[in-house]
Amino acid sequence: MKAVVMAGGEGTRLRPMTANQPKPLLPVINRPIMEHVLRLLKRHGFTETVVTVQFLAALVRNYFGDGDELGMSLHYATEDTPLGTAGSVKNAADRLRDDRFLVISGDALTDIDLTDMIRFHRENGAMVTIGLKRVPNPLEFGIVIVDDHGRVERFLEKPTWGQVFSDTVNTGIYVMEPEVLDEIAAGESVDWSGDVFPRLLERGAPLYGYVADGYWEDVGTHESYLKAQADVLSGRVRVDIDAFEVSPGVWVAEGASVDTDAILKGPLYIGDYAKVEAGAELREYTVLGSNAVVREGAFLHRAVVHDNVYIGPSAHLRGCVIGKNTDLMTAARVEEGAVIGDECIIEAEAYISSGVKIYPFKTIEAGAVINNSVIWEPRAQRNLFGPRGVSGLVNVEITPELCVRLASAYATTLKKGASVITSRDSSRAARALKRAVISALNASAINVLDLEASPLPVARFHTARENAVGGIALRTTPGDPQSVDIVFMDEHGADLSPPAQRKLDRVFSRQEFRRAFPGEIAELSFPARAVEDYTHELLRLVDISGVRDADMKVVVDCAGGTSSLVLPSLLGRVGVDVLTVNNRLDDASPTETLAERRRDLQRLSELVSSSRAAFGVRFDPVGERVALVDEMGQLISEERALLVVLDLVAAERRGGRVALPVTTTRVAEQVCRFHGVQAEWTSTAIDALTAAARGPEMIFAADGRGGFIVPEFGPTVDGLAVFLRLLGLVARTRLSLSQIDARIPEAKLLRRTVPTPWAAKGAVMRSVIEAAEHHRIDTTDGVRVVSEDGSWTLVLPDPTEAVTHLWAEGFDVDSAQTLIERWARVVEEAAGG
Repeated sequence: MKAVVMAGGEGTRLRPMTANQPKPLLPVINRPIMEHVLRLLKRHGFTETVVTVQFLAALVRNYFGDGDELGMSLHYATEDTPLGTAGSVKNAADRLRDDRFLVISGDALTDIDLTDMIRFHRENGAMVTIGLKRVPNPLEFGIVIVDDHGRVERFLEKPTWGQVFSDTVNTGIYVMEPEVLDEIAAGESVDWSGDVFPRLLERGAPLYGYVADGYWEDVGTHESYLKAQADVLSGRVRVDIDAFEVSPGVWVAEGASVDTDAILKGPLYIGDYAKVEAGAELREYTVLGSNAVVREGAFLHRAVVHDNVYIGPSAHLRGCVIGKNTDLMTAARVEEGAVIGDECIIEAEAYISSGVKIYPFKTIEAGAVINNSVIWEPRAQRNLFGPRGVSGLVNVEITPELCVRLASAYATTLKKGASVITSRDSSRAARALKRAVISALNASAINVLDLEASPLPVARFHTARENAVGGIALRTTPGDPQSVDIVFMDEHGADLSPPAQRKLDRVFSRQEFRRAFPGEIAELSFPARAVEDYTHELLRLVDISGVRDADMKVVVDCAGGTSSLVLPSLLGRVGVDVLTVNNRLDDASPTETLAERRRDLQRLSELVSSSRAAFGVRFDPVGERVALVDEMGQLISEERALLVVLDLVAAERRGGRVALPVTTTRVAEQVCRFHGVQAEWTSTAIDALTAAARGPEMIFAADGRGGFIVPEFGPTVDGLAVFLRLLGLVARTRLSLSQIDARIPEAKLLRRTVPTPWAAKGAVMRSVIEAAEHHRIDTTDGVRVVSEDGSWTLVLPDPTEAVTHLWAEGFDVDSAQTLIERWARVVEEAAGG
């Protein structure tokens, strides 16, 4: 008599454990579930078995081969497409027609007496005998009711509680006569319980149910997977455990090394060649796979750990599953019901909350608190915020669900009844995601004033002036149309400061969101004159005197972005001749690639020179940053643009203060000194620059990356404001941009990036401080080492990437090159290079 083992299921409910392996290969006490099934068959005299495979079929075939190691003969029937429980058996019909056969699932753990079930089948002259088992909760299974003689009277597949009429459920174990195969259409998806059995029952065929006394567990959920491990260890099911019982309930396999000072409280299982160090504690129902390593101070309770897993010192695992080849570093913590897939890295002190699923091949950064499953993202970062706010791929990393949680966390940091400004760029993704943001804010008792599609400077302006406590803007990531940035603003319209970001991060990580009572659901409104109010204040506060008399012409490129919503009403009241290009909203291409940007800048240069314009300006798609072209059609680099605008402002004001990041060339200091202006150096974080711009006597601030602040109008980066300011400055000075550029000394500033592992960043900065002990140092941001001759080098670790940035400025290129090479060697040596 032959057996059929059905091993084609995907096991979708068991993902991520089954994301890259079929369900029958999931280990129970270090052996695949299907191996336990095959050993059961062997104990009951089945030596020739057909295995039906479909999902990741090659893995099943490669693992079991021809069955020789088990003393069996295995044959495989492969389904090209899923054929259902009956269709898969029909697919193996050529090997089953000569005698009755037994069908059993390859992914259920059981020790049912198959010999007695076959006896029952034979004595009753049955066509089909269905293995039945009484279970406490029959809702997930097919219910079968039988009469006093065991004959089947009725079927019901996965009932509701109102439909439950028995606690005897179908185990998926059948004894069948070969003529049953004639009832199944070849090549079609056919199910036993849903199709074949009801039809046979209606015809009066002899269908019997065998109520088994043995153990049976359908390993279909994470909970049942953990339960199956515990049941084996507790002796509730008879399976072969390949290990020695060194003390009651403590099973240790061959080659395992367990320190005598390790704490073991069984029942538990330690796989072959596993290593458990002194001070590690393994508690009840813990299972360690082959070659697993548990370091000192680690604690495991009801944890199922697959093969080749490293568990670092003081790691804490409770009621979880860890996939094979995964590394959990020092003090990592994995809570109840969490599942970590194969080949993941959980870095030091990372925290995986209850029920979280980490899919295979992911990295969780050190110190990260993970409350939501990590499915698509290659790594989960320790911090939400990057250099542009919260950024990620649309509908992969940044989903509507994430937006709801983020906005809920933000709302939780604010008082009920407060108002928040929302806005977006022209993209469809930002439009869809903003709706999720608004819903979450309103549901958390936060009023929303939605500016819809709007330049980011307009959103910042209204956040600061509408009695709002903050704002959220969504924009396409510059240069990456597949990604989006979520920008959170404070009451000044500036990006959130690092402390505010950390506060929001903590609330988000804890998932402790405030919800409004029904009567507190807040309002959504749409300010009617947002653009007009912004333009009115801009013209009132920014000096454009002399523009009408200068008879100027300028070329403006709106880059298909939201600045095109403001410029028509603004330029019509300035009195300047303007040629505009890309003056439209482009929702299909809300950002540009580097090649497209270069192409458009080249076109802008040609238009400026051919039209004899005073200068040209190109806005980014949200109107925040600008690129400048002089009257000769030459693009002014971002570093030189800062110096040119600084020179214009300082020459006119002849006093006051300017704010500049420490990475700025010290030529800026010369320009300031020449015009009697004082320079204030800030860190490279944009919030530090905007905070400085709110200071007294501030006349100018810029970040050196196309971002300019006009303090008399507002403390935030604003491309539209600096454009208006530049119009007035050029009109009044009567000098061209190329003339101003020519009178400013050339900077000799070089930059380099050195790869630096996260764990080495602290050592790198310590080494830099030690190497600079005889120099003057500035720690405004990173470490700036100043030589006696005034040349300097800045060493600055990147906050979001595993690199360190270096800047060096000398009196000539050679001296700058010598400096940057010297300090790059210091960084490389400290980083282990």
